[in-house]
Amino acid sequence: MRRHKIVTRTKRLIFFIVLFSFVGPIFLSVFRLVTFRGDVNEAGRTQADYAVILLQSLAGLVLMFLPQMINRRHRLDLPSGYYYVFIVFLYCAIFLGEIENFFYRYRHWDTFLHTFSGFALGAVGFYVVSFLNDSEKVHIRLSVSFVALFSFCFALAAGAVWEIFEFTADGVLGVNMQKFALEGGSPLVGRAAVADTMEDLIVDALGALVFVIIGAMRERKLRRESPQDENGGESE
Repeated sequence: MRRHKIVTRTKRLIFFIVLFSFVGPIFLSVFRLVTFRGDVNEAGRTQADYAVILLQSLAGLVLMFLPQMINRRHRLDLPSGYYYVFIVFLYCAIFLGEIENFFYRYRHWDTFLHTFSGFALGAVGFYVVSFLNDSEKVHIRLSVSFVALFSFCFALAAGAVWEIFEFTADGVLGVNMQKFALEGGSPLVGRAAVADTMEDLIVDALGALVFVIIGAMRERKLRRESPQDENGGESE
C-alpha cells in the first residue's frame, strides 16, 4: 500500500513537472515575441527561435493529453507505464533538447532520443495491433509477422513525419532544427547538410527494429502458451 502511494505521487510529480515545462515556455515565448527588439537578444536567441519554442511547447502540451483524448473516443487505454515514459520523452526532446539547447550542448543527445523514440513507437505499434486483436469488434487475428512489420513501419512513418515538421519549420521560420548549419549559422554543404536527417531516420529504424524483434519473440511465446482462436489459429 505504501509503495503504491509512493508510485502514485511520483507519477503526479512527473506529470506536473512536464506540464510546467511546456506551460512556462509558452508564456515566456509569447512575452519575448511581443517585447522583442533587434535581431538577437541578450540570450542569443532570435524571434524565430521563440516562435519555434512556442510552437513546440504547444505541440508538447497537446501530445501530453492526446492519449486521454484517444482513450475517450476509441477506448484505447495506453498502459500507465507507457504513458509516463512517453511524457518523459517529450520533456527530454522538447524542453531539454530545444528549449535548453541540449541538442547543441551534448553531441549525441539527438541520436539517443531518436533511437529511443524508434524503440518506443515500435512498442506503441505493437500495443495498437494487440488492442485490435483482442477487440470483439475486429473479427480477424493478425499474424505476428504482420504485427512486427506494422510496428516497424509505424515507427518509421512517425519519424518521417517529425523530419517533415523540422524541414517545414526551418523553411518557414528560418531556424536550424535539421542541423543543416553549424551553431554559429555557417551552412553545411552536400552530404553534411543532410547527415543529421539521415542519421535520425537510421537510428529510428534501428530502435524500432530492436523492439519488433523483442516484441515478436514475446508475442510468439504468448500465442504458443494461449489457446488458439476459434478459427484454429492465427490468420495471415
